[in-house]
Amino acid sequence: MIRPKPDDRSEAQRERDEGIAAEPPLPQPDVAPGVAPLPLEAILRGRSGHPFAIAGIVENGLVKPLDPAVRLPEHARVIIVAARGD
Repeated sequence: MIRPKPDDRSEAQRERDEGIAAEPPLPQPDVAPGVAPLPLEAILRGRSGHPFAIAGIVENGLVKPLDPAVRLPEHARVIIVAARGD
């Protein structure tokens, strides 16, 4: 059973996280019938930054990119998708 950890975020970080979570979802892309679908990067280009995906591994609770050449900007927003490790 997974035990929840205590929330040790600062009040400012908690407010930022709540603000991000409260943002409305992006609208469905406007695609005409019969048009080949575009990659997600092409759809999101020009909105808020330049999205991309990288592979990484979790070590001691930190996510580290597998490619050492990858550098993420400070305070970058990330989405982590993980397979359950048994």
